[in-house]
This record gives sequence, C-alpha cells and structure tokens, in this order.
Amino acid sequence: MSAPRPPYVGRPIKRTEDPRLIRGLAHYVDDLRFADLLHVSILRSMHAHARLVSVDTKAARAAPGVVDVVTVEDLDRSGTGDVPCAAGLAGMKKPVHRPLARGKARFAGEPIAAVVATSRYAARDAVDLVAVDYDPLDAAVDPERALEPGAPLVHEELETNRAFDWKVETPGKDVDALFAAAPKVVTQRIVHQRLVPVPIEPRGAVAQYLPGERQLTLWTSTQIPHLVRTALAATLGFPENRVRVVAPEVGGGFGAKLNFYAEEVLLAVLSMRLAPRPVKWIATRREDFAGTIHGRGQVGTIEAACDPQGRIQAVRYRSIQDIGAYPQLLSPAIPTLTGIMVPGCYRIPAVKIELAGVYTNKMSTDAYRGAGRPEATYQIERLVDVVARAVGRDPADVRRDNFPAPEEFPFPTATGLTYDSGDYAKAFRKALEIAGYSGLREEQKRERARPGGRLIGIGVSSYVEICALGPSAALAAGGWESATVRVEPTGQVTVLTGASPHGQGQETSFAQIAADALGVSIDDIVVKHGDTQEVQYGIGTFGSRATAVGGTALVHALERVVAKAKRLAAHLLGAASPEAVRFAGGAFSTEDGRRLALAELATAAHHAKSIPEGFEPGLQATYAFEPKNFTFPFGTHVCVVEVDRETGDVRFLKYVAVDDCGRVINPLLVDGQVHGGIVQAIGQALFEEAVYDEAGQLLTGELMDYAVPKAHQVPRMQTDRTETPTPVNPLGVKGVGEAGTIGATPAVVNAVVDALAPYGVAHVDMPLRPEKVWKLMQKGGAA
Repeated sequence: MSAPRPPYVGRPIKRTEDPRLIRGLAHYVDDLRFADLLHVSILRSMHAHARLVSVDTKAARAAPGVVDVVTVEDLDRSGTGDVPCAAGLAGMKKPVHRPLARGKARFAGEPIAAVVATSRYAARDAVDLVAVDYDPLDAAVDPERALEPGAPLVHEELETNRAFDWKVETPGKDVDALFAAAPKVVTQRIVHQRLVPVPIEPRGAVAQYLPGERQLTLWTSTQIPHLVRTALAATLGFPENRVRVVAPEVGGGFGAKLNFYAEEVLLAVLSMRLAPRPVKWIATRREDFAGTIHGRGQVGTIEAACDPQGRIQAVRYRSIQDIGAYPQLLSPAIPTLTGIMVPGCYRIPAVKIELAGVYTNKMSTDAYRGAGRPEATYQIERLVDVVARAVGRDPADVRRDNFPAPEEFPFPTATGLTYDSGDYAKAFRKALEIAGYSGLREEQKRERARPGGRLIGIGVSSYVEICALGPSAALAAGGWESATVRVEPTGQVTVLTGASPHGQGQETSFAQIAADALGVSIDDIVVKHGDTQEVQYGIGTFGSRATAVGGTALVHALERVVAKAKRLAAHLLGAASPEAVRFAGGAFSTEDGRRLALAELATAAHHAKSIPEGFEPGLQATYAFEPKNFTFPFGTHVCVVEVDRETGDVRFLKYVAVDDCGRVINPLLVDGQVHGGIVQAIGQALFEEAVYDEAGQLLTGELMDYAVPKAHQVPRMQTDRTETPTPVNPLGVKGVGEAGTIGATPAVVNAVVDALAPYGVAHVDMPLRPEKVWKLMQKGGAA
C-alpha cells in the first residue's frame, strides 16, 4: 500500500488562480466583448458645489454615433430609485442620493448626464457637448469647519452638515472622574488623511437586458455580487429573480468595490432603454479617483488616564468622520468600527467615545482595507508611545504591562466586545526577538551619543482587529455565508461559495479544505464564485471573512456530503448502518474489507438504480453558516528606520511582522496578504493623501499627483506567526486580509517619530513626506 497523502491544509500551495492571471487568460469586465456593444461616457460636475441652472443635451444627441443621452429627469420618469445607504445609525440625517445629480452638484466628479454611443471615442467626444449652466457655491471642504455656524450646507434640506452622532461609554464607569483623579493624563490629536484605494483595475460595468426573457444581467467589478443584485433590483423596482449579477476577475478591491454605485444603476437603466444591445462603461483613472469611494478621513483627539508606570486606566476619544457628499453603502458603519476597537489589545477598563459624521463637498468615504480598524489601531498605538514618553519608560515595556493575560480570554472589552482568544505577549516577544530589539536600542543609544550620529528610529505596534464579519445582528445585510459542495457523477468536485474572492486565494484554500475532507486530489476540485445565477445567495468578501465564515460554511457542507455518502455506502456495502462505514482516503469501507471509492459512490448516487428508501439522488449539500461572534486576529510589527538629516527621507532598515490569524490553511497565502497589507500601510504612513483645495477640487486626481509606494520604497519583510485558534468556528481560522494594513501604519510612524526624538518631535501627522520631516528638524520639532 502507498503511504497516505499528507494533508493539503497547512501546506504552502501556490494559488491555482495564478496561471490564468499571469498568462493573460483571465477575463475582467473590460475584456467582455459583445456584438452591437454600446459605450457609455459620463459627464461629471466640474464644481464641488454648484446649482445646476440647466443641462442642455441637444448638441450631444445630434453628435455622430450617439444613441442616447440621459439626465436625472429620465431616471425620474422611469421610476428609478435612489442610491442606497444600508448602514444607518439612530438619528442619522440621510440625504436623497440620485444616480445623476438633480438641481445641485455636491462634489467635483458627481455624475450629471450619461451619453451612449457606438464607440468609446464617440461617447467621450459627445459628453463635451452637453452644456451645463452652473451657479457655483462655496464649498464645505474641511470637516471641522463644516460644523461651524455659517458653513456652506451640502444638503440644505437637512439644515446641518452633521450627519450623525454616535457615543459609547463603558457601563458603570465615570470616565471623566477617572481622568480627574488620574496621576497622569496624556493627549494627542490624530489625523487620518483621506486615501484613494487605487486598484489596478478601475471600476467598470457591462449591462444587457433581454426583453424576451425579461432578464437583466450586470457584469461588474465588485466584491459583493449578491448584495449588488438585491440593491439593483430594489433601486429599479424590478424582480430580483430576473436580475443576474456577475463579478468576473476583479483587479483589486480593497473595500472600494464593497459598494453599490450610481454607475451600476445607470448602466442597468440604459440597457433597458436600449435593449437588447449591451452597454459598457469603464472608468478612466481620473474618474476612478474622483468617483470611487475614498478611505479613512477621520480627525480627532485621544486621551489616556494612566498611573506613573503607564498602566492605562481610561481612554477618551472624540472624532469627526468626513463622510463626503453622500453616505455610500456602509459609510456610517466605518467610524463605529473605529470606536468599538479603541481599546486595542490592552486591558483598558473604561472608555468614552464620541463620534460625529460630517457631510462635505467631496467624494464619499467608506470601507478601505481595514475599514475603521486601522484608524483605531493607529490612534491607540500612537497613544501608547506618547504615554511611554510621558512616564519615561520604553514603549515595549508599557505595552507588555497593559496586555491581558492568556488566561483572561475570552476577554471582555470596555466597548462591549468579547475577544475570542489570544496570547498577545507571545507574538510580542517573538517579534522583538526576531528584530533583535534590545540590540537595536543599544545601537540607537550609541548613535545618539555620537555627534552627527545616524537618526535611527524603532517603532513597535501591537494590534488586534475585529474580523470574520460577522454575526448577522451586527450587519445590515447579514453576516452569514454559504457554500455548496457537489460531487459530480464521475467523482470530480465542484464547490460553490457565496464569498467572492478577488485575490485572497480562496479558489486554492477552499480546494485544500475540500480535498482533505473528501480524500481527493486538489486538481479534481473547482471552486466557483461571483455569478448570482450559478452560485447560491451569499454575502460577499470583506472584513477578512471569506475563510472564517465562508470556509466554515464549506466545512459544514462537506460534512453533510460525507454523511449522505455514508448512508448510500452502507446500503451498497451491506453495512448495518452508516455508523458502521469508515470514510478515509477518499474511500468508504467496512470492517470486513468491502470498499467503495468516492467516485464509484458518486456514480451510484446519480444513477440512482440502487439507493436507500427516501434517499435523494445525487451527491451534494448546501450550508449557510451563521457565526456566533467575530474573530480577533492580533500580532506585533516592529519597524526600524533611518531618517536622513539632510533631506528628511525615511529609509527602512528592518521590518518584522509576527501575526496570529488563528489556524493557517495556506502559509503562502497568509504571507501574501500580510505583505500586501504592509505595503498599503506604508503608503498611508509615508506617501499617500487625497488632497482637495478650498474650492473642493481634487488636486491629487491621478497617479501623476498621488504617490503610491514603488518597489524600491518597500522594505524586505521578515514575517512569522503564532497560532491561536479561535473557538468561534471549527476551522479555528480568524482572517488575515487586513492584518498588515492595520498593524503596519503605527509601526512606521512610531519609528519615524522615535528617530526624530532628539529634535523634540513627539508626533507627526501622516503622510510623513520628506519635506515635512525635514521642516520639523529645522524647527527643532516645533510643528
């Protein structure tokens, strides 16, 4: 007998998706080709805030190749609904959000009209012929000033720019009294600049309506095809069972494609007007910068009350979230994620959080990789460094003293969450050991004592994040996930997942899980997703949930398939009961040596010539998993930098990341996610910022002006992990898609601030561009 095959789960298997992507054989939205395809170009407001006195489309309609031109009046006549916001908060003021602007433009880039033509070039030329008479208005750009009396109102009907207030205070704790009695109080203002997500593939959509079948199909670059289908049907007032949404390959999502956009509504309406001809819209890079959601955009103040050793007794946090002109699908939920994760990975007994959402004349902010949790981690990790400086202790020692012990888990937090499992000190120790922390501090000490010595900075960041979103009670659209497993008549296996991976690698990791459970080769498994007509309803991919929730649904579906197969095997093998049948290595057997391979059993199940009474022919099962809690991955990152005294340039000397995402299905995929997240965090820390001028014009509206990290600016990363399984799901997995983005930003900033300590610098707001760092050194830290 041959030796049993080692399990697939836990092995660093290369992504099965990669060959088609690397060879250019994959299909993105813009790769879709149809006969009689029409092209859409969208006229966008040139002003951030202006009344639309008139919109004249006559010249555009008469242009060569133009088939149709629509404005909001056309949408009104068709009964098209508003762009929805699913995540409302109690008392929130929500404006009307039409797919095309009605009466007023509220941000530069807001869609006003759409032109459909026989070619992309004809459509683009005709857009310039739409004549708009603007009456420009003052713009509300700064979210703090937007709350001041007399500020321009983004939505006059709301009579305020304040969208919502959200508060949390630990029950039974008088936080203000704890601050009044504290031996030490430290305060730090924190700015999280706006970021542009910048996926390689900009947004795009193709829509086609077949009137004979009354079938509307939308191909769109999205992370949430089923939720888009539901939202689209509701917005159009069209039967959902006649709407099909397909997510082909998605060239980067990062949360920007966890949304439902005006353009998706617009394409659907146009396809129905021009049926059966399909219509296509692909955003230009400038359109994508101006009209796709931005990330972050919070500004606030965080305070800690602590004892003389730096043990934190209470935290207060007041923050403003720049919503932009309209709340998109999840905009109000993002700052609440920040609020509930303010305690970070520390034993903080009391918190008081006050958040305000503010409308401004800018593009909306919404989920961007980490979605509220990078903000929470950044502010608490900056605060811990400020505390350490105030009490004169090493920031590593202050962190260690504030960690909860492993035996305290499940750990209840001051904001009402329960962390599932953790050993924060273990990951912390491992990261410091790999980095050689004590030696680095000695080297730094020597350089500081030497005249003109190198400006070395050491930054530490310990994080915990809320993942596997999540219990349905906490999410507007539901937090469960689905999976179907189908063993085909010849023994191959098809997995249908309601998650919609777009780079996370679930085509590989789900195949690993299924291969182990069924004892088949990973090459005999196909994982399908993203097509609402083929795949059972699912929630989608975001919040590091695809494996923790979707993978768990798969595990349960596999268990159902095996249980059903055992029943048939017992019948065919003459066993007394299914319990008397053993399943291992892809075969069913009895104690006396009778045996059936899974493929043989699948054939028998489909032919149904000899099946038990009441046995449903075929061999498949579906399961929808509802998690009972979130999961809480954690880890520690250590960043070492050198700051150039002459230029302010930041150079990486070392980067160490020790992450704990629970049980690891595929180490190669985990490392890839961590690497990508760290690079995006470095972008925020050092380079990236969506900058608007006082008139609300986006000054960083293309890649010539918006700096994303380049390969030579990224450090070599040393990654390692600890493994603390979660009890929330049978896989023990927690999620890792956003870990790098959450853990790295404060590590980088803490390192740079530490390097500048000899100049008296205590804090620098992101991004830490060379000119900003250089000016601080010239001013001796006064900024």
